[in-house]
Amino acid sequence: MYVKICGLRTADHAHVAIEAGAHAVGVVMNRTSSRRATPDEARVVVTAARGRADSVLVVNDLAADEAARTARDLEFDVLQLHGRAYGVEDFAAARAIVPRVWRATSLDLDPPLEVGAWGEERLLLDAPRPGSGETWDLTGLADRAPEGQWLLAGGLSPANVGTAVSTVRPWGVDVSSGVEVAPGEKSSDLIRAFVAAASAS
Repeated sequence: MYVKICGLRTADHAHVAIEAGAHAVGVVMNRTSSRRATPDEARVVVTAARGRADSVLVVNDLAADEAARTARDLEFDVLQLHGRAYGVEDFAAARAIVPRVWRATSLDLDPPLEVGAWGEERLLLDAPRPGSGETWDLTGLADRAPEGQWLLAGGLSPANVGTAVSTVRPWGVDVSSGVEVAPGEKSSDLIRAFVAAASAS
């Protein structure tokens, strides 16, 4: 099970996640997010992950080419374009700058569910309100879950990730609010517990 811990801003939490067994660490640089990282915070997470896990820049309100240049300049491994702001042309523009781009969306947008439909490396399916911590109805995926490298996100926590994985069998999982004690404030203990629960699924 591929595990991504998102919304990190410190080297300490990146080290905790990776040492616990996470395969990716995400940094959010949306203009309006409570988890928004500064360029300096992003750099320390990228440095902590280098050669050990994928570092993923997550954006939902930057132009795709601007986001891709930011990912390139800060030396992220992956750019994740998240939500309704992006279309197939945006993914092409981003991939012209950085080779690895992921598509993050939710079922309420009626997206194509084929991994790679817009040229992305991986697909992430999230709750209708990303970053809210709200759980969502997974029954819509029961008969049409994507094939290949796709991640489940949205309302996951150490307590429910095992059930979610057994329900829809994703290739990987992504968490942010489910390992926080307050908005934007990560817990090392919850990170370790999530990775352990997901890895055991």
